[in-house]
Amino acid sequence: MKPIGVLSTVAILFVASAAVRSGVGVRAAIAGSVAMTDAAECGPMDQTDEVLAAFSARDAALSQRENAAAEKEQRLVIAEQEIAARLIELEQAETALQQTLALADGAAASDIDRLTDVYANMKPRDAALLFSEMAPEFSAGFLIRMAPESAAGIMAGLEPDVAYAISVTMAGRNSSVPLE
Repeated sequence: MKPIGVLSTVAILFVASAAVRSGVGVRAAIAGSVAMTDAAECGPMDQTDEVLAAFSARDAALSQRENAAAEKEQRLVIAEQEIAARLIELEQAETALQQTLALADGAAASDIDRLTDVYANMKPRDAALLFSEMAPEFSAGFLIRMAPESAAGIMAGLEPDVAYAISVTMAGRNSSVPLE
């Protein structure tokens, strides 16, 4: 019996596998494949070299694809880490901004409260002179914050048309607030 080549061995294994699956005896399948391979072995060995070269080329292409996929996955992991770090920085910056805005709002409210107290503690006649020079929307903001007695003294010292404009502004400030 002649030595069996690589392709012949593979062919025998395929035939034997098919025979086992279909229920034919393994010995009969191997005997039939050996007979087929004896006839095929008479041909040149160039086919074996070609098949091996094709397998090697395919293996190299698959390795190249695997390497490219691994590099891409690595870049994605790095990008995800950078995004996560930037999100943390952004959240920290947002928190710091909110704290700064809260401080600024508190300081502005404190300044307005202080100025309101100054106007409330002035003589009503002197405060009325200042309020008559202010825009009604501006002066209404101070008068609303004052105690009613202080606001009434200042309003009494204003010209009727100025007092009316301020009163309309004060009355209409919350008109757009939903009632329900």
